Amino acid sequence: MVKLIIGKKGSGKTKKMIDMANDYVRDSKGSTIFINNDRRLTCDLNYRMRVVCVEDYQQLGTIDEYIGFIMGIISSDHDIEMIFVDSVTKHANISLENISAFIEMLDRISEQYNIDFVVSISADREEIGEIAAKHEILN
Repeated sequence: MVKLIIGKKGSGKTKKMIDMANDYVRDSKGSTIFINNDRRLTCDLNYRMRVVCVEDYQQLGTIDEYIGFIMGIISSDHDIEMIFVDSVTKHANISLENISAFIEMLDRISEQYNIDFVVSISADREEIGEIAAKHEILN
């Protein structure tokens, strides 16, 4: 399942995601991954969580490359239960124009590998269109 946290910049999406991730990892038996732009959140996240900084992988330029990146993370750990993706529109040329295709790919990955995703998007509900109607909004 893919769940969304949406809102304009400065609306508290990252704080909410950090709190959710920390709460989730405390009770989780499997692995939790937190994908972020940079290392600034590392100290805010529970040490049991694997934090992946996208700035370390600047060669990620397209949605397909980003999905391949996520699949690589999944293939390296078969115990992943949850992946948090913060500020997705700052990663790999993902924009509001192609966010729907990206979320659909995550839906397929979620079904195939039984992994849940929480994705934060800097946008209003109206800006993301049909994906807001198809997915649970957590804020």
